[in-house]
Amino acid sequence: MTVPHTSHRLSPPTARPSGPVPPRPAVLAVVCLAVLVQASLLIGLGIAWVTDLLRGASQVPGATVFLVLFAVGAAAVLIAAVRGLWRGRRWGRSPVITWQLLLVVMGIGWLRAEPSVWAVAVLASAVVAGVGLFVPRVVAATAGRGPVPVGGSLVP
Repeated sequence: MTVPHTSHRLSPPTARPSGPVPPRPAVLAVVCLAVLVQASLLIGLGIAWVTDLLRGASQVPGATVFLVLFAVGAAAVLIAAVRGLWRGRRWGRSPVITWQLLLVVMGIGWLRAEPSVWAVAVLASAVVAGVGLFVPRVVAATAGRGPVPVGGSLVP
C-alpha cells in the first residue's frame, strides 16, 4: 500500500491584492532610512577594520576579523529587515527593534563614559527608529505575514 505524497505547504498561497498598493506611512520611510544609515555605518566600520588589518595596525587580528564579520553580518540582517518592512512584512520588525535596543544601551553607556556628538547621534537614531516602529500606522503597514512556503521555495 502506498501513501499519496502530500505537499509540505503550510497554508494555501495568498492571492496578491489587485489594485493600487496603499501608500506607505512617512514614518516608515524615516525608520527605514535611519536603519539603512546604521547599516551603512556598520559597513564603513567593517571597511575601516579591514584596512587596519591590511596595514598591520590591528593589535588583535583575530578579534578584528570577528568584528568585521559581525559588522557585515549585522548590516546584511538590517538591510534584509528594512526590505521586509518596506514590503509590509511583520518579521522585519524583530531584528530592527533588537538592534535599536542594543544601540540605546550602547549610546547610554557611551554618554556616561565620554559625552560626545556621536553618542547623542547614535542614541537619537535608535530612539527615532525604535519609537517609529510602534507608531500605529507603521504597525498596520507592516502587519503582513511574509512569504508563504510553496513546494520547498519561498513565494513573496
